[in-house]
Amino acid sequence: MIWTMRVECIGGRFLEEKCVRVLEVDSACSLLDLHNAIVDSVGFESDHLFEFYIGRESRSRRIFSLLNDDRVEELYNIFAEIRLEQLYPLPKGCRLFYRFDFGDNWRFEVRKTQKKPKEAEPGLDYPRLIEAIGPNPEQHPSIPW
Repeated sequence: MIWTMRVECIGGRFLEEKCVRVLEVDSACSLLDLHNAIVDSVGFESDHLFEFYIGRESRSRRIFSLLNDDRVEELYNIFAEIRLEQLYPLPKGCRLFYRFDFGDNWRFEVRKTQKKPKEAEPGLDYPRLIEAIGPNPEQHPSIPW
């Protein structure tokens, strides 16, 4: 089934304006596929570590996280195996968060919308961006010395 996900950038070193992306994703989409869709939707280069975690707030103690810097390659394989439909429904009061580039600490809240799931449309590739609110954040702005 195709789910509609609202992805909002809620923090980052260089975040200046509201940035929300609405994506349609297959419920069998992997977390690695979702990672790629998020960085593509905001124009980031996918050249940094990332994590997904479930918690009550973006800075709260993580209830579920796979971050372990000692096993980066293994983590990519794990993220490729975990499907969104395995995570939902989330525990009561919890939300899914995505963190990218731990130095600049880009944080995104990922919410499954109330929009009714639908069948995939033939000829369309998923995940796909269906709405962009606000400009892309500047991942690495030039900093005058």
